[in-house]
Amino acid sequence: MERTIISLDYAIKNILREKANFDVLSGFLTELLEKPVEVLETLESEGNVFARDDKINRLDLKAKIDSAKIDSGEIAVFEIQFFDQIDFLGKVLFNACKAVVEQVAGGELYDIKKVFSINIAYFDAIAKGVQKEYVFRANLTQFTGVHFDEHIPFSQNLSPHLPANELHPEYFIILPNKFDEQMRGKFDEWVYTLKKSVVRSDFTAAGLQAAAEKLDVLKMTPEERAEYERVIA
Repeated sequence: MERTIISLDYAIKNILREKANFDVLSGFLTELLEKPVEVLETLESEGNVFARDDKINRLDLKAKIDSAKIDSGEIAVFEIQFFDQIDFLGKVLFNACKAVVEQVAGGELYDIKKVFSINIAYFDAIAKGVQKEYVFRANLTQFTGVHFDEHIPFSQNLSPHLPANELHPEYFIILPNKFDEQMRGKFDEWVYTLKKSVVRSDFTAAGLQAAAEKLDVLKMTPEERAEYERVIA
């Protein structure tokens, strides 16, 4: 049995920004990173201001990662965005850099929280040359010596009492239309949902059943349904 839900790109802009729905986003990020993630708040940044008919849906979040293993949990900034632009990779880089810069006020220490840039694309141009893969990941964890096999971690430790945190943004590109619907892990249930805007009753990935309940299309009022269909048409 499948339950039709509001598309995630529409929900990112209109529904999932509410604290009561953070369990959906926490589940999505938990399965993507394969470690517990707890969304704490949306960030008051330029990226979270949308025009009514803006085709780029972006949501910046502050979240705690793996709090069971780190005393206070590593705090990170997650930037989730849906793009339909020919300059896709340029916007990925630009918005990740903005998410870094917006953390630092004038004259303050560069206490940068790691940024996870999560980009979801449904158009074919970005997938040129891609045969099978539908989830891509990129990050820079260290500097490597040119002449000798020596390394400097790309991390920062502002206190000797705290673990060092990786600084460089980590990037994900998710291509739902490339997904062959063969489940290889829990996050594939989320990719299936991104592709079809449905949640199957047998799905157990974190956050998905909450999404099925809170984003159920049948629970929309006639006015909400009409606006939704206008936007996604």
